[in-house]
Amino acid sequence: MRRLLRYVLFIALAQAAGLIGTIFTMDAIPTWYASLQKPSFAPPNWVFGPVWTTLYTLIGIAGARAWELRTRKTNADRGLTWFWIQLFLNAIWSPIFFGAKNPGLALIVIVFMWLTIAMTIREFWKAEKRMALLLIPYIAWVSFATALNYAYWTLN
Repeated sequence: MRRLLRYVLFIALAQAAGLIGTIFTMDAIPTWYASLQKPSFAPPNWVFGPVWTTLYTLIGIAGARAWELRTRKTNADRGLTWFWIQLFLNAIWSPIFFGAKNPGLALIVIVFMWLTIAMTIREFWKAEKRMALLLIPYIAWVSFATALNYAYWTLN
């Protein structure tokens, strides 16, 4: 039961990072965001919710597993440090992009977020490959999101 609770808590923490972003995103989408010139590869708005919900679940599972291994495997503990940093950067990206309406600063944040995700994957891989593999869709999506952020910044 404690293990299940740990996983639920980590998934909830990851989803909370997304919820913070949603608070800033919802008002900006029909106004400021709608007025931006969009790159040709921008997906429809409805795609983001299901993708991020899935990714936050995977992030939470990986974090919970790292928490379980933290006292037995040094890399899991180091990976958790990177994990918390990337989750923080994830949580502040939307308030910067949508809330502050600042794609340039958001681009800097997302680049650092990508780097910290890569560091998390590296450390998780050394501790237990399954944890790292759970984050591969996340870094792939953030790679796409970085290109998208760059395009919004250059077009607008």
